[in-house]
Amino acid sequence: MSLTPAVCSVNDVQGLQKDLTTYHPSLWGNFFLKYKPPTAPKRGYMTERAEVLKEEVRKMLKAANEVKNILELIITLQRLGLDNHYENEINGLLSFVYNSGYDDKDLNLVSLRFYLLRKHGYYVSSDVFTSFKDKEGNFVADDTKCLLSLYNAAYLRTHGEKVLDEAIIFTRHQLEALLDSLESTLADEVSVTLQTPLFRRVRILETRNYIPIYEKEAARNEVILEFAKLNFNLLQLIYCEELKKVTLWWKQLNVETNLSFIRDRIVECHFWMTGACFEPQYSLARVISTKMTACITILDDIMDTYSTTEEAMLLAEAIYRWEENAAELLPEYMKDFYLYLLKTIDSCDNELGPNKSFRTFYLKEVLKVLVRGNSQEIKWRNENYVPETINEHLEHSGRSVGAFQVACSSFVGMGDNITKEILEWFLTYPELLKSFTTIARLSNDIASTKREQNVGHHVSTVQCYMLKHGTTMDDAYEKIKELIEDTWKDMMELYLTPTEQPKLVTQTVVDFARTADYMYKKTDAFTFSHTLKDMIAKLFVEPILLF
Repeated sequence: MSLTPAVCSVNDVQGLQKDLTTYHPSLWGNFFLKYKPPTAPKRGYMTERAEVLKEEVRKMLKAANEVKNILELIITLQRLGLDNHYENEINGLLSFVYNSGYDDKDLNLVSLRFYLLRKHGYYVSSDVFTSFKDKEGNFVADDTKCLLSLYNAAYLRTHGEKVLDEAIIFTRHQLEALLDSLESTLADEVSVTLQTPLFRRVRILETRNYIPIYEKEAARNEVILEFAKLNFNLLQLIYCEELKKVTLWWKQLNVETNLSFIRDRIVECHFWMTGACFEPQYSLARVISTKMTACITILDDIMDTYSTTEEAMLLAEAIYRWEENAAELLPEYMKDFYLYLLKTIDSCDNELGPNKSFRTFYLKEVLKVLVRGNSQEIKWRNENYVPETINEHLEHSGRSVGAFQVACSSFVGMGDNITKEILEWFLTYPELLKSFTTIARLSNDIASTKREQNVGHHVSTVQCYMLKHGTTMDDAYEKIKELIEDTWKDMMELYLTPTEQPKLVTQTVVDFARTADYMYKKTDAFTFSHTLKDMIAKLFVEPILLF
């Protein structure tokens, strides 16, 4: 199927791109090379105090024996970013909850139980909500707390769960109607929830936003609150050390390659990776995946925007070969970047150490997958080709959006529980990763199609749907949003299906899906990174006051 509207020639398109594609400069520059949070001198004290408080909270978990109290304690620890300290205790308590009786007439309790058990991989039937419907089929609920809990629970739905689809429609309508009459704190919670249900929120950002909210709650626990503040501030110190490291790498890349046109988004890359795996033990995963994300951004900018078709294919060939002498294939402005890309992967090899150095093979392989996808998209652009279906489009574009590569690179930097067999499994492009890349691709297309259609970009999934079905762009957006919701259902089904892979794998892929939802919620925040400035400052620059 070819594009029916008149289009520019390839040379005209490339000229347009070079004239029109400009990115705003970095908002951060070398800031993190010298910055240390004001909490840095107190690191020793904070570490010791946090250990004391951690054990006090552990005692609370061990003492919890009522279903309602257990659920409320667990969800509080999760929202405050403390649950990773108590995996064994929480798993044991949830097993207890799953096998215990509870008040099935309490909608808030039923919703919270459903939410937490499904979130942790337990299959709980959605039929538990049918008893809360009246004879006309409407839900009987008008308490705001119950409505919020039901709304959040319903987003852990799978295909065919009509009662959860209906619950979302009902609760959204009710919460929107109540919004103007609520006191400010509850109104803020409702507004945030309507924008992003709890299950889809980026965990470390939820923690940063929720700590000051929890501090104002009358029922807050002072021990938990203090631990949450200390824990966040200690994480922030680790993140700033990582930012110094990757900023130095980026600065050196700019010196050696002189690619003045590339997007300077190294801080935003790290912000994105922190959203996907925020825990302290994944520092190396964040550093490696941040470097990979930056390299992917450069590759995308070169192949998609700044190179001629011939030059893009030469770069692809060099990456397939992965040899230093392949640089001779390339025009001058590509050579230095290509050589620095090889050098970067070698540096990852050194950071991984001799026992894990084999993992860099997978970094190279996923980059080859990326350039194959980009090459196909260039071919579509040059031939004015429109894929027959969105699925045909996604078979190639799902792998070229960069999501597949970034997720795989994060696992390369993780611990011993990520085996060679798991990395081999990633290269097969399994359904779980396919669901994530589909969410990323479709969300990206909604955010960027209007901008990209003005510079001769290949046809997006939005335009693919428009041309096939003869719809407006707004109608296509709504259809794509429906497809995104269907893909979340796919992901939830996979999440609940027993697998040979460690729980860490599915949880991390879902975390990456959350980051894609966040980055493309309102705009292409990675490209227009000023929209992230305040949240980056809250995460990396501004500590939380202890008293």
